[in-house]
Amino acid sequence: MRYLITGGAGFIGSHLSDELLGRGHRVHVLDDLSTGSMDNIRHLKSHPAFEYTIDTAASSRLVAELVDDADVVYHLAAAVGVELIVESPVRTIETNVHCTEVVLAQASKKKKPVLIASTSEVYGKSDALPFREEGDLTLGATSVGRWAYACSKAVDEFLAIAYWKERKLPIVVARLFNTVGPRQTGRYGMVIPRFVRQALADQALTVYGTGEQRRCFCHVQDVTRALADLMLNEEARGEVFNVGSSEEVSILDLAHRVIRECSTESEIAFIPYDEAYEDGFEDMHRRVPDTRKINSAIGWEPTVGLDGIIGDVVDSHRTAVPV
Repeated sequence: MRYLITGGAGFIGSHLSDELLGRGHRVHVLDDLSTGSMDNIRHLKSHPAFEYTIDTAASSRLVAELVDDADVVYHLAAAVGVELIVESPVRTIETNVHCTEVVLAQASKKKKPVLIASTSEVYGKSDALPFREEGDLTLGATSVGRWAYACSKAVDEFLAIAYWKERKLPIVVARLFNTVGPRQTGRYGMVIPRFVRQALADQALTVYGTGEQRRCFCHVQDVTRALADLMLNEEARGEVFNVGSSEEVSILDLAHRVIRECSTESEIAFIPYDEAYEDGFEDMHRRVPDTRKINSAIGWEPTVGLDGIIGDVVDSHRTAVPV
């Protein structure tokens, strides 16, 4: 089959390319390299079933051409990372909403199946844990920049489901929780690669807030396996699925585990949220997915635990950065 991946030079998109090519398919990546990187797909450039276009998913004419040549579309192009979201709210909203409008509109003309990559951020400040796909979304005030990202991705979901209901476009929405692995940059606030980079440089690990906030991390190879399998299941069409691990860890404990894995004597430095991001920044204490729905649909569950994830990220940084 022929797959189009918008945002395919990004962290998750490049690993999805690996997964699909490994299954014997053809892949065409579209990316404007705003947050993606050629380094992520450089190893694929000589693959006979791989192509790429450096341009934006906001271009209706280009997307129409690429969609026409594809059997299935993965829409991963989006603004990513808390730091980018807080610093560039206009770019965040315009990128997330407009690009999704373009992809869905062009895919609808030819009824090409589309997977929309969403995020656990849409659950907002909900405390109904574990988060269920049918649960209510609880967003904060419009004056707090973080919620602009959550709202924009929720709009993406509403639009995708509207195309399914009104125009019979086959869609799947995947709400991705914290996804980690090789090639992920800490440039935009991703915590594990940031901790690993700091530890390997014998720098203090910067923990935002108290470090008591808890998260669940899933290996990118588990996530891309889920994304690939979801599009093979016609019963998944029109549905929303959580994709993530339910293994919780506090950010402070995560910092200690990274320090142990790196065999470093790095200390831990606590930075208030208003210094790390912006005044009035709001964070959630816990974020845990209920994954029974995706398990029932395709039998998916994570195979790599947190220790394996940390070890994999550390190994990838050691081979890339002299220490």
